[in-house]
Amino acid sequence: MANLLHRVTTRDIHKMSVGQVYYTGWCDDEGKMIDDGTVARLDETTFRLTAAEPNLRWLMMNAVGLDVEISEVSDSVASLSLQGPNSRKILNRVCESNLDGLKYFRLMTNKLGGVEVTISRTGYTGDLGYEIWMDSKDAIKVWDALMETGEDYGITPVGILALDMARVEAGLFMLDVDYTSSGHAWIESQKSSPFELGLDWTVALDKPGYFVGRKALEKDAEVMRREGSAWKMVGIEIDWVGMEELYAEVGMPPQVPGTAIRASMPIMVGGVQVGYASTASWSPLLKKYIALAHLQKPYYELGTDVRMEITVEHQRKHAPAKVVKLPFYEPEWKKK
Repeated sequence: MANLLHRVTTRDIHKMSVGQVYYTGWCDDEGKMIDDGTVARLDETTFRLTAAEPNLRWLMMNAVGLDVEISEVSDSVASLSLQGPNSRKILNRVCESNLDGLKYFRLMTNKLGGVEVTISRTGYTGDLGYEIWMDSKDAIKVWDALMETGEDYGITPVGILALDMARVEAGLFMLDVDYTSSGHAWIESQKSSPFELGLDWTVALDKPGYFVGRKALEKDAEVMRREGSAWKMVGIEIDWVGMEELYAEVGMPPQVPGTAIRASMPIMVGGVQVGYASTASWSPLLKKYIALAHLQKPYYELGTDVRMEITVEHQRKHAPAKVVKLPFYEPEWKKK
């Protein structure tokens, strides 16, 4: 199985230890992103791949000539994400084995409320967090145990609307929102390379052997070394005072949506569009209006002054903003 995942992802899977988790993307032959997710090494020969969309057919096509068994376990395996600064305290109270020694992007087997589970120190937020994996028939039992134990810590169930805001704070993108799968793209300009999405650290061009998209990615990497990337995903922070002034012109206070905005919002410099924001959100944690943006060279450099299009009482305006480093939020305890 390691040979297949080594072939289809950009990471060096053969370097993975049992109990380790990799975040990775996977590309087509032209080096354009198909999807992204995690690979967990459960034992010497068993791996679990998570993805935003079904990839079974693509995996089967790339498994030709390899002695592997691929199973779709979406219906039989349940997953629950427990995120936040108190997540470890809650798990330590309800689990049989202590989690203090579980490192970032590692996993362990454990018992939670008497149920056999696998717990990975992973998540889709910028905070300390864990994902709990179990047989789907045990999901309600695990849920109940966590809710009961977490009551003293103010545990709260949340859905995709809250998660959307948290993942923007963490600088994490979403398929078909912040980038388009090459399999869905209508035109070439809709496709993205891992380098444009800031995933150069996941592309192991020094790993041995063939992997899908290798030649194209090697060429892209060479161009980047010489000229830099043509596009780059960055964070932008909208200036609150500047936005307030735009609303004051029509006698209104700033109107900030209570959920993340998944829409294409043009980014301007000097009256010329230089990119677009793909997700914008008010950050309840940082008390700032932030966005994930795709900008052309050289406007993605940190500190660049830009303007993001907003709608003020049915009129298009441009609020001042600045390019900032991602992630917006990453506390020191996230990886400790």
